[in-house]
Amino acid sequence: MSWGVDNLPYGVFSRRGERPRVGVRYGDRVLDLAAALHDEVFAAPSLNPFMARGRTAWHDTRTLIANKLTSDLAITEPHLIPLDQVRLHMPFEVADYVDFYCSLEHATNLGRMFRPGTDGLLPNWRHLPVGYHGRSGTIVVSGTPIDRPHGQLGAGRFGPSAKLDLEAELGFVIGVPSELGSPAGAFEDHVFGVTLVNDWSARDIQAWEYVPLGPFLGKSFATSISPWITPLEALPRLAGRVQDPEPLDYLRRTDDWGLDVSVEVSLNGEVVSRPPYSGMYWTPDQMLAHMTVNGASLRTGDLFASGTISGEQRDERGSLIELTWNGSDPIKLAGGETRTFLEDGDTVTIRATAGGRSLGEVSGTIR
Repeated sequence: MSWGVDNLPYGVFSRRGERPRVGVRYGDRVLDLAAALHDEVFAAPSLNPFMARGRTAWHDTRTLIANKLTSDLAITEPHLIPLDQVRLHMPFEVADYVDFYCSLEHATNLGRMFRPGTDGLLPNWRHLPVGYHGRSGTIVVSGTPIDRPHGQLGAGRFGPSAKLDLEAELGFVIGVPSELGSPAGAFEDHVFGVTLVNDWSARDIQAWEYVPLGPFLGKSFATSISPWITPLEALPRLAGRVQDPEPLDYLRRTDDWGLDVSVEVSLNGEVVSRPPYSGMYWTPDQMLAHMTVNGASLRTGDLFASGTISGEQRDERGSLIELTWNGSDPIKLAGGETRTFLEDGDTVTIRATAGGRSLGEVSGTIR
């Protein structure tokens, strides 16, 4: 997996006794951008000020960094810091958070699970990218421990979730805002880059509360993201999946924003799933168009995520509720252990690559 000049993901780091600031990962080191580029926007403890500069600045800065790392390495070398000497922080200040439901296989699996005898999909699913507003204040960086949530589990029942789950997702980070009352413009004019997401889910709390308004406490307790934000320019693109029926005009694709991303989900160090993002039914440009078609505005730091990534095969499912079919078919781990849902002490790590380039990882341990 490459961390070379064709990748260059952004993050926020600090060394002991120093304030957090913006850097770019290069190999097993991080480039201190404020020092290397003499630009104070990178001295901020967040990517937000840089992301707000817009697409031209994103491209020009990426080109400048690549040139310095290949042509001026002797000058740049003093500003490259080994990763084992730094702490990684939340890479941006999250404004709003929207989670979608864009995998045909995931939506079909859950529908068949909870509505036996049907084809799984509700009538609206192929007509629009279904989503809901999440809680931005509980988005945490990779490595943050995840406390098992408590909530209502049924009529008169309260306690810790017994069906704590993972969701392997890809997140999209907004750089340039849009005006209230006007739909967003071109996808690449607003979206700065992508990050890996684990949208932890308490399935038993969710099952009791979600009718009729949808996810609430079963989702809002924690969402983990990678410390690295990979720019759109680094991602290999492909045509989106064929859609039937043809979407309404505002959802029709004008460019290829399918993404060739391979995901790997590990539980306690053992790979349990390899979900393929390339097979997602709704593409991120369609998510952005739908999210703003009613005039809802974007803010710098908005995050929207794909929803669980799942494929056709069992070992391509991006959640335990699918892998174990709601606990009826446990997965077997090395050493003879089995799992239906997450137990205390379990560690989930999600990694991804795109065209041989690493998108990093997002990890969390249940306590």
